[in-house]
Amino acid sequence: MTQEEQKEKKLEDIKKEADEKKCPVQKSLYFVDEFLSGPMCGKCFPCSFGSYEARVRLRRLAGGSGSGEDIAAVKRIASNMSEASMCKKGKDTAKYMLEHVDSREFTDHVSGVCAQRECMDYFKYTVIPDKCNMCGDCLDVCRDNAIIGEKRKSYLSGYSPFEIAQKRCSKCGECMKVCPTGGIVFVSVKESEIVEV
Repeated sequence: MTQEEQKEKKLEDIKKEADEKKCPVQKSLYFVDEFLSGPMCGKCFPCSFGSYEARVRLRRLAGGSGSGEDIAAVKRIASNMSEASMCKKGKDTAKYMLEHVDSREFTDHVSGVCAQRECMDYFKYTVIPDKCNMCGDCLDVCRDNAIIGEKRKSYLSGYSPFEIAQKRCSKCGECMKVCPTGGIVFVSVKESEIVEV
């Protein structure tokens, strides 16, 4: 198998892996990330420059800071790549982005909604103070040290309920799994409504 054939095979594998995701923004971002780290040759300007710029725009959309301009830019970049890329790999990457960029879910990301719940910057875990019994199970299981607070001691009072430091939280969900009282919930950042997991 030639090096070119290996790169084509890798691109097929990337497509399969990207298709396993549900969110079209995450699909496109994964595809572009993997394309840049593997099969892209970098020989033609529209493909190499376009892929890097598309990744910047897709990361903004996945990270909650995207705008309509980012969607328009991804569309323009993919169209340019589709026409001007010199190889099939660049054209296939552009085609993959174009298949997803017009979906309603892409536009929903601009208003802070990821319907598939794969863009984790749109969600957070939070403690409901009235339900927290301060047992500390969440504190023990948190590998990110994102839980702030102290375990309740029977002979002391005046503790504040536990909180989750959002900047430290990797959103693994372990705290919610171990909470015996249901005092930790997964909520939409924009709407502050509880999301079923």
